[in-house]
Amino acid sequence: MKLPDIMRILRAFIHSRDGFVATYKSEAAFRQDLAVVVVFSVIAVILDITLLHKLILISSLLFILFAELTNTAIETTIDRISEEYHELSKKAKDIGSMLVLLSFINAVLWWGGILFINYMS
Repeated sequence: MKLPDIMRILRAFIHSRDGFVATYKSEAAFRQDLAVVVVFSVIAVILDITLLHKLILISSLLFILFAELTNTAIETTIDRISEEYHELSKKAKDIGSMLVLLSFINAVLWWGGILFINYMS
C-alpha cells in the first residue's frame, strides 16, 4: 500500500470520528441509542448462546446506530437547506424517523427470536 492510500484511509477515519463526535454532542437521541447499544451488547456477550447468535444480536443493535446517523444526516441536510416548513422537508424527516423505528423493530425481532430459541424451546 502506498503512502497516499494510507493517508486517504487515515483521513476517512478522522472524518468518521468527527461525525461521531458531532452527532454525539448535538443529538440526544443518538446518545440514548448508543447507551442502549452498549448495554445490550454487553448482555449479548454475556448470554450463553452461540457466537453466531451473539454477532446477530450485536449487528441488529449496530443497525440502530446506522439508522440514527442516517436520520441525523437527513435532518441536518434539510435544516441546512432551510428551516422554513415545507411538506417535502417533513416527508424526508419522517422517512428518516421511520428508518430508526424499523431498526428498533428489527432488533426486537432478532432478540426475541434468538432468546426464544435459546431459552424457551
